[in-house]
Amino acid sequence: MDIKNEVDVCAGRKYDIPNVALLEFSDGIFKESKKMASLIVLDGPQKDSYYPLGHRTTVIGRDEALMIQILDERVSRKHLQIRYDKDKDEYHALDMSSKHGVYINGKKISDETKLADGDRITIGAITLWFTKNDFPDRDSALSHYKKVGERARPTYLE
Repeated sequence: MDIKNEVDVCAGRKYDIPNVALLEFSDGIFKESKKMASLIVLDGPQKDSYYPLGHRTTVIGRDEALMIQILDERVSRKHLQIRYDKDKDEYHALDMSSKHGVYINGKKISDETKLADGDRITIGAITLWFTKNDFPDRDSALSHYKKVGERARPTYLE
């Protein structure tokens, strides 16, 4: 990263800290924290819902006990697992033996699959947009999606 800030820390010592969204203080210095990915619901009754994933495993489905509940009759109670691999700083999707499957960018997955920024995950009739970008809130995430997603939309021709 090119942009640097100098910050005074304990006893007047200065540390160069990258201008990033998240910082961790460890061993007497600030370190860049790994960004947290998120999901945005693109259609259905929960359209524009925003879910930060964090650095953990998240199960998505119809079950009301799940952190991300998707209300669609074609979504299994426990349909999709998104796992964070802290060693590789990657997110992976896994179909949890759902009846209707999990599709990433239109392709059905059968094994754990690495997710990339901008992937579209379809479960039932619902599409989720996966992004590795870190957003402070729902409005920021939706604003980014609407700008980024626009170029993929076809132009209407009469």
